[in-house]
Amino acid sequence: MIRSTESIEMLLADTSLTSTHRELAEKVLNQQRISFDEGVFLFEQGSLPYLGALANAVRERKHGDNTYFNRNFHIEPTNLCVYDCKFCSYSRLIKQRESADAWAYSMEDMMQIVRKYDGQPVTEVHIVGGVLPQYDLPFYLEFFKKIKEHRPELHVKALTPVEYHYIFKKAKVSYEEGMKLVKESGVESMPGGGAEIFHPEIREKIAADKCDADQWLRIHEIWHELGMRSNATILYGHIEQFKHRIDHLERLRNLQDKTGGFQTFIPLKFRNQDNQMSNIPESTTIEDLRNYAVSRIYLDNFDHLKTYWPMIGRNTAQLALSFGVDDLDGTIDDTTKIYSMAGSEEQNPSLTTQQLVDMIRRVGRKPIERDTLYNVLQDFTDVVFEEDKEFRGYYELPVV
Repeated sequence: MIRSTESIEMLLADTSLTSTHRELAEKVLNQQRISFDEGVFLFEQGSLPYLGALANAVRERKHGDNTYFNRNFHIEPTNLCVYDCKFCSYSRLIKQRESADAWAYSMEDMMQIVRKYDGQPVTEVHIVGGVLPQYDLPFYLEFFKKIKEHRPELHVKALTPVEYHYIFKKAKVSYEEGMKLVKESGVESMPGGGAEIFHPEIREKIAADKCDADQWLRIHEIWHELGMRSNATILYGHIEQFKHRIDHLERLRNLQDKTGGFQTFIPLKFRNQDNQMSNIPESTTIEDLRNYAVSRIYLDNFDHLKTYWPMIGRNTAQLALSFGVDDLDGTIDDTTKIYSMAGSEEQNPSLTTQQLVDMIRRVGRKPIERDTLYNVLQDFTDVVFEEDKEFRGYYELPVV
């Protein structure tokens, strides 16, 4: 693996670089913020090696070789949804509720999923799904409380602004009141989903009927004002242009300047299987890596950049660790279907802790288990594993 200092030296020795490329490289290396137009320039004129060298320099300045993961599982209450997002392969309309690939779990169904992990060393449950009237504010508040009563130490990361906007409107409560109730019920952080593309020129074409960009950002802002943390995403690689991606990053960067409440940015690749945008080709691996790199360079006030390995595939996830990424998400288990239904490489997304650690080690990085708030739980750099045949966890052997 080429270290960031070596890659920057090689970069600046490249006589084919233009003066603009050199000026931007110097700005990034001197930790100076790049502008909107410079961000667009990076997308339009930045080669993969150039962007990778700069993004890796930022990554290593912030985290060295540390690469984070957690042990988590997902609960997706339903894939039935009142919204009709054109890019979504996962959701089914209410009129399709009898479809073989539609589901709507009861609260007890979901508590059974939680109980399935009793005695296992998971630290987080991630809850997000479709939007239905019966999954209203009282339902979710009770569900969150039941999880915390059953397993108080389990971190509850739950629901996107798309879901909160709907249930608060239905309950006739303000965002401020609603988010306070959510916090009191036991939710400890918010995932980053539902952001898609903020710019109305694109959002109105792909997701016109759900909360808009200002509403998405406002719900996160209120959550941050309550002293809580959240993540952010972008859905890229469909009908947007580079300027729309930078507009999205700019709005996130501005809110982060104001609140400091975002932890992690997660670029999400558009997958084109079985949705209303299946005619649009997917982005290439090269473009995926370029997008990670520009995101890392532009979001100078975000601590972490994550690749969601079930969406991008294990091999590309490993490559992304040299293009600004410092987090691989978690073990996931096989409970998430959002990307497998859209044609992702990982059809049954599940890794053991050992497999995740091996992925990180194989590309010369240090595997660090974190909790949801990035407190370090264990450095796995020198841990020797042996699979436990009776249970999906691990136990440690002395290092020899």
